[in-house]
Amino acid sequence: MSEIVVVYELDKQTSADAEPSVLRVHAVPAAPGRAGVAGPRTYCGHDTFAMEASPWKPADHPGGPWYGGQYADLICPACDDAVGG
Repeated sequence: MSEIVVVYELDKQTSADAEPSVLRVHAVPAAPGRAGVAGPRTYCGHDTFAMEASPWKPADHPGGPWYGGQYADLICPACDDAVGG
């Protein structure tokens, strides 16, 4: 399997002075030839254009989950199934 990039689906409905909150954490295959750069679609099929890259790098944590622990309760179940989580 190719390198996995973690991205956040954000709630853009927050007020202008508030930080957007994370709605869902998705897994994305890396763009071809561009390690660490998210490809155009998540494993569950969502467009990544408006998503924010996570600082969590699964490749830096061999044997660990593909997502960071901070948002473990927000992982996308379809992405988790696709990457064998």
